[in-house]
Amino acid sequence: MPDIIQLLPDSVANQIAAGEVVQRPASAVKELVENSIDAGADKIQLILKDAGKSLIQVIDNGAGMSITDARMCFERHATSKIRKAEDLFAIRTMGFRGEAMASIAAISHVELKTRRHGDELGTCINIEGSEVVSQQPCSANTGTSISVRNLFYNTPARRNFLKSNPVEMRHIVDEFQRVALANPGIFFTMHHDGQEVYHLPATALKQRIVHLFGNNYNQRLVPVEEDTSIIKLRGYVGKPEFARKTRGEQFFFVNNRYIRDAYLNHAVLAAFEELLPDESFPLYVLFIEIDPSKIDINVHPTKTEIKYQDEKSIYAIIRSAVKRSLGKYNITPTLDFDQENSIGHLITPTPPDRIVQPTISFNPDFNPFAAEKKSSEREIPFLRNTGDYNKTAIPQNWDTLYEISKKDTAHQHEIHAEKTIPVEEQEVSKPSERQLFQLHNRYILSPIKSGFMLINQQAAHERVLYERFLQQLENHSGTSQQSLFPQSVTLNGGDFELLKELLPDIRALGFDVREFGKNTVVVEGIPADLGDVSEHALLEHLLEGFKNNLSILKLDKRDSLARSLARNAATKIGVRLSLEEMNLLIDQLFACQMPNIALNGKAIISTFTMAELAERFEK
Repeated sequence: MPDIIQLLPDSVANQIAAGEVVQRPASAVKELVENSIDAGADKIQLILKDAGKSLIQVIDNGAGMSITDARMCFERHATSKIRKAEDLFAIRTMGFRGEAMASIAAISHVELKTRRHGDELGTCINIEGSEVVSQQPCSANTGTSISVRNLFYNTPARRNFLKSNPVEMRHIVDEFQRVALANPGIFFTMHHDGQEVYHLPATALKQRIVHLFGNNYNQRLVPVEEDTSIIKLRGYVGKPEFARKTRGEQFFFVNNRYIRDAYLNHAVLAAFEELLPDESFPLYVLFIEIDPSKIDINVHPTKTEIKYQDEKSIYAIIRSAVKRSLGKYNITPTLDFDQENSIGHLITPTPPDRIVQPTISFNPDFNPFAAEKKSSEREIPFLRNTGDYNKTAIPQNWDTLYEISKKDTAHQHEIHAEKTIPVEEQEVSKPSERQLFQLHNRYILSPIKSGFMLINQQAAHERVLYERFLQQLENHSGTSQQSLFPQSVTLNGGDFELLKELLPDIRALGFDVREFGKNTVVVEGIPADLGDVSEHALLEHLLEGFKNNLSILKLDKRDSLARSLARNAATKIGVRLSLEEMNLLIDQLFACQMPNIALNGKAIISTFTMAELAERFEK
């Protein structure tokens, strides 16, 4: 029987390795830019076409390579970063495995131009699918320029897996931001389809954060610094009031390498305990300097996971350092009795002879039970109609609620239903016959034939809007209310790319939005009846909710968008509704396809039967 085990050709082995190392264009961008950093460059240019599918070009002014090194860098496990196994425990460079260049060359057309500082001529190499097409001397600038074209051209299944250009561009922006944050002393530029997306001069860390995320971040940052025998910690955290509903602005760097670590993330959140709203995540950009021998970064192909020798101590240091910084800059409430006493001597006491007795005036004829003019109720977006409101929140015939009809008494012992059973529309009386109450500005109480029902007003309005928005997205029927003064809204790079991806669907909902320069859009109209809202806050909350739905619920794009806008536009708990508004909300709810189920899967309506009430009083 012949032998059946044999070595794979290098081209096949490289394609297999590329499946882990290069998952999408953003992965190639990360590897190429990190190579430029390892080469000592202080100026790096990134040029993209079609979100990296057609072209990824990285130009740097680093050390460059010799003729032999230029050829060797495309071999598997060829690297200048380590020489022996012991070097794995003293790694300070970004790369060290020697797989990235070979993997990229196996699935694309690569052109490399490089020249060292002391050489007169450079080297130009062209590779297609791991095959060297040409290698020859050429004129080149000092440093290295590498162009990657037609990524995944010979692996059609992987190329078909790629998402749309805005989605892939968003991933590239995320990788670019991480590298730029880790290296604020390097000048970065990024161009996409001929337009400059980022222009980041060498600067300090705080200015780099502001350049990446916007000028409004300048007032949001709180510095963090701690020096111990275990780690050195430095960076910035965001103020609690600017926390967002989704992740995305949380950055941990260990020895300037971006990492993902849920354990250390929990340490930061623990420092913000009782300062953050529910399900909110603060901004932080934190750098940890640690002895490389006490960590292991050779854990995952993407090198974003690290193992530590002493995780608990690092956790405690991060938590205490962040908490102390928040207290130092008066983010957390404090009691300083010394400070309070020191202020006392600055206040000159008033002499007793100058004290004026307070006087109280009152109306002796005031009758608190006299009828007064009712104050106008607040209009609720999406509950408006053309008719006039009856502004009285409690109907005049409220006393009839205490009467028990003979018909209800006859049937009360025959009806046995669960509290959350679906309520049929036939059980709900006509608007003119309804007797509605609002409990604690959050529930609507309405008698029905079998007893009464409680409706969660916010969940009900979310359901109404959600189904309406889905229909508008399907039919492109959203109406827009033009703004008197168009507002410009500046977003961070990732959110701007996401907004570009969603623009057709956002316009279908009634938004009138157009691009206006770098990371900026102009809002000229919003969906009709949204009310008096801030365009910037509306867009930001819409994008936050959309990202949250995608990451947690794994919904499709339109469903996520409809849910996000419905949650943000719905009437919130604590808002008082008029009788007309409650009637209209009930009518719209029972016109929905699923009136009983809220967007979070819980019940909107809870029913209580007369038999259940009688049983409670008989106990």
